[in-house]
Amino acid sequence: MTNSTTVVEFILLGLTDDHHLKILLFLVLLLILLLILTGNLVIVVITLVDHHLQTPMYFFLRNFALLEGCFTLIIIPNFLYSLMTGINAISFASCFLQSFFFFLFGTSVYFHLAVMSFDRYMAICNPLHYVTIMDSRVCLQLVLGCWLVSFLFIFPVTIMFSQLPFCGPNVIDHFYCDAAPLLQLSCMDTGFIEITVLITAVITLLGTLTVNVVSYGCIISTIFQIPSSTGKKKAFSTCSAHLLVVAIMYGSSIFRYIRPAQRGGQASDKVISFFYAVVTQLFNPYIYALRNKQVKQALKDAGGRAFSKRLRRS
Repeated sequence: MTNSTTVVEFILLGLTDDHHLKILLFLVLLLILLLILTGNLVIVVITLVDHHLQTPMYFFLRNFALLEGCFTLIIIPNFLYSLMTGINAISFASCFLQSFFFFLFGTSVYFHLAVMSFDRYMAICNPLHYVTIMDSRVCLQLVLGCWLVSFLFIFPVTIMFSQLPFCGPNVIDHFYCDAAPLLQLSCMDTGFIEITVLITAVITLLGTLTVNVVSYGCIISTIFQIPSSTGKKKAFSTCSAHLLVVAIMYGSSIFRYIRPAQRGGQASDKVISFFYAVVTQLFNPYIYALRNKQVKQALKDAGGRAFSKRLRRS
């Protein structure tokens, strides 16, 4: 940290000043947090214990669920604490740690989505080579690569942010330590960092979006060549759920982060951030996995086995 930094903590204004709305928001967020963690935990456990789900697709889903759970725990618990206690202050170090992990996990989410779309492309468009190409070693390397690239993108930018001088005021009009309001509070020219943030966002979002679009474009083209209407329906059912997640997440994130003026922000930023940082995390486990027939069958089988054990014990 630089010696010119006089701010030792920031004040997060949150989403509303209304006491009654804060109570309602606390209850809604608590329910959302429990649903997100439950959904992702179920995915992780069921893909580990069921031998029918030991495939690359569910390996990526399991890692995606773990990532989603970590991403959620960065934002919502701290926000719940501030809503419950009325304490909106966050220390200088905690603010930058939250910002670092938020963007690290967030960036990794998009690389994971690209890897998952590539996996579906290989499974549908190149089924004969799928097993030999997407072996366990390659799958592990792809997941580790997502984490490594995300770290290499986010860590240098976070270091630059942490070296900015903050001379006051220290009020952040947001519910977490986002990049734009932090740049607004800095008492020096942040033009270079703004350009760096923009380039990072463009590479991350548009780069991974390109992989998704090309992969699903090839998948849809292959699906149209399937002679069986049942086969087409099954393939479209799987892909449509994935495309819905991609459209929601990329649409909100591109609107939020790919713009020339990174410093400051717009009045709608908090609403958009709430949408992709909270709402989409609620839908992802249920859209991506828990509506999947194989996952639902695995849950039924696990429930049946648990019920049979109880009957035998009684």
